[in-house]
Amino acid sequence: MSLSVSRQLVVFDFDWSLVDQDTDRYVFEVLSPALRRKLKDLKSSVQWTDLVALCLEDLHSQGFTRQQIEHALQILPFHPAMIRAVTGLKAATHVDTTFFCLSNSNAVFISTILNHKGLQNQFDEIVTNPAEWDASGLLKLRRRVDPTGPQHKCQVGCSPNMCKGDELDDFLKRRGPDYERITYIGDGSNDFCPILRLRSQDYAFVRRGRGLEERIQKEGEAKGLKVQLRYWGGAWEVEELFTKLLH
Repeated sequence: MSLSVSRQLVVFDFDWSLVDQDTDRYVFEVLSPALRRKLKDLKSSVQWTDLVALCLEDLHSQGFTRQQIEHALQILPFHPAMIRAVTGLKAATHVDTTFFCLSNSNAVFISTILNHKGLQNQFDEIVTNPAEWDASGLLKLRRRVDPTGPQHKCQVGCSPNMCKGDELDDFLKRRGPDYERITYIGDGSNDFCPILRLRSQDYAFVRRGRGLEERIQKEGEAKGLKVQLRYWGGAWEVEELFTKLLH
């Protein structure tokens, strides 16, 4: 890995990338297997973010509390090696590292987990689906891209609630495009669009055995993928890769 950088961007997907679970599914697996089954049964017929929002309404109507949801998130698997990887890279003084979280989870799930792990100040920006608690304790979730307004024009296969490639481009416009290196950590098929936007000096750290690896194998060459690829299976390997970014 090239070492001659003074300013870099690290982009993290959240589910199965920063953490070792899918936040949407895990909450219902902990609290209501029946609603977890509903997620599975209706996935093909209802847009995913809308479906999770409906199940959160069901959870609330069944008497589950904000505290129970927050506890489920706090016990979600989050490997210590990943925490070390993030805090170690952020603390390095000889390279300026910006951390950006780009996720199809939601703002409450992500902030609850990051706060519990003491990582709330590590990420410079988080882009995800909006969510907030109402006075009754209902977690109200909605798509980042409002279904009643203009829709994104992604042709790569991003879900209707968000085009991750567009969101990465927008972030770079806001923050300035002059990052000498961008490193993207992801696992899912919806991470394929943003890594197509990366350059030959950039890196994609791809989790093995998941949708992103499959799309790279099937479509990467045809779509003109330029980014340098590194594969990982466990958080300890990301920590190892981050060490190479520094040394």
